Amino acid sequence: MTQTSSLLTADPRTRARNRAEARFRAFGLAAVITGLAALALLVISVIGNGAGAFRQTYLTIPVTLSADRLDPDGNRDPAEMARVTTFGYAPLLAQSLQMHLQAEGIDLTGVSPQALMGMISQEAPAQVRAMVLANPDILGETLELEMLASGRIDGYFKGRVTLESAARDANVSPAQIRLAQAMADAGMMETRWNWAFLTGPDASDQRPEAAGLGVAILGSLYMIGVVLVLALPIGVAASIYLEEFAPKNRLTDIIEVNISNLAAVPSIVFGILGLAIFINLAGLPQSAPIVGGLVLTLMTLSTIIIATRAALRAVPPSIRSAALGLGASKMQAVFHHVLPLAAPGILTGTILGLAQALGETAPLLLIGMVAFVREYPDMPPEGLFDPASALPVQVYNWTQRADPGFVERAAGATIVLLVFLVAMNLIAVLLRRRFERRW
Repeated sequence: MTQTSSLLTADPRTRARNRAEARFRAFGLAAVITGLAALALLVISVIGNGAGAFRQTYLTIPVTLSADRLDPDGNRDPAEMARVTTFGYAPLLAQSLQMHLQAEGIDLTGVSPQALMGMISQEAPAQVRAMVLANPDILGETLELEMLASGRIDGYFKGRVTLESAARDANVSPAQIRLAQAMADAGMMETRWNWAFLTGPDASDQRPEAAGLGVAILGSLYMIGVVLVLALPIGVAASIYLEEFAPKNRLTDIIEVNISNLAAVPSIVFGILGLAIFINLAGLPQSAPIVGGLVLTLMTLSTIIIATRAALRAVPPSIRSAALGLGASKMQAVFHHVLPLAAPGILTGTILGLAQALGETAPLLLIGMVAFVREYPDMPPEGLFDPASALPVQVYNWTQRADPGFVERAAGATIVLLVFLVAMNLIAVLLRRRFERRW
């Protein structure tokens, strides 16, 4: 008698397949959890290290702007007053700080006048000097001036510097740390939101507390503007021609293969190409947003072309046939019917390409955007040829500097860059959901 198996009873082979499927699901779930954990760890690390860059410690003291020291000739001539350098302003600030602390009854034991000046940012004398040269009439007055605290003092209020680490640090002493705490208790020092980090220019290696992203953000916006103006029309036009009008022959096959290959070319190769063509051959200035934009345009074109062709291909052929059947020309069918329906996919691909360009570093390093730039570029079009930096390059620069304050600044700049990238990706997702058609 032949024994038959029941559909309700799993045989050994079925049980083996079920176990294999369960293992595969477990491996997939473990991979997803591992990826999310690594991403969470990265985000927590970046935010933990960079959140302090958005807060800064300031001290406020009355400063007497001595006319005898800042304008020896007494003519109130800015050209003559400019001969007094920041080295002439630094002792004045230290003396004013010392007198104010003594008037407030704060103990200065173990803190010399030179150490007092070390508690004030080296940016402060330059700022006071610029203020005096802009308005010489304030000489002789006593003004309440707000100044940046030095990087080590700022680090103490952010938990980066302790009394134990100060004892081993040549740039700060435990006596300065205790004095800073006394000043904070007296209301002379406070740590608050730092807008200058987002709007100020870069600073020298000795002034991490004064370094900002203003020039880098502006340079990145200029470059992305150049990429948008050039890559979008060129990429869309090339995609429409290849997808809708170009004959299918060996030449177009070669072009399509090369476009696909360009998407996999390392970005540093585009930097070498930009250095050779735009700077050495065309004579465009180094470290200029126009050169960075042109290089990033070459790099982004393949991404936009591939995304645009995919969007055009996703439009049903019946749309084209219906338009042609009603008497529309080939160009009318494409531009009046196919292109509007493919617009969401085109916009998504363009935004993702721009986001990729925003985060590129290697090609910008080769065209000289690694330079130290403190002056803001002018408004376009002149500003496109002025020296500027970019957000990813600024992060790279700050990580190469020795002061721990720049590590905090680099992490803070990474947060800003991630915010830009996440915002651009969210815009791409929203546009696709808003305009996507279901066929």
